[in-house]
Amino acid sequence: QVQLVETGGGLVQAGDSLRLSCVASGRTLSFYSMGWFRQAPGKEREFVAAIAWSGSSQYGADSVKGRFTISRDNAKNTVYLQMNSLNPDDTAVYYCAAARDTVAVRVAAQVTYWGKGTLVFVSA
Repeated sequence: QVQLVETGGGLVQAGDSLRLSCVASGRTLSFYSMGWFRQAPGKEREFVAAIAWSGSSQYGADSVKGRFTISRDNAKNTVYLQMNSLNPDDTAVYYCAAARDTVAVRVAAQVTYWGKGTLVFVSA
């Protein structure tokens, strides 16, 4: 079993940056693909970014490309999401996800493990 805990959310202004972290416990993350999803009020959970277990491949939703960067440190069992140029449309609860591969980790229904989420609120 893997437990995922997200930190780093908060209230920021448009144009600011935040870095989210996701720390895993209970089992190594080394062979899991990792990802981030977000869910805004009244909307479905949507894919944000993903990274292969080796870190060699990264994927991002069109809405965040060029602004968000996903990375990982397997030695620390941690995944990061660097978010730059935030805007109010980025306001959501952000969830860390782990799955067997980079295809599965981009589809909410195929995610194996979820964190409980961290709130990011971007004011105009």
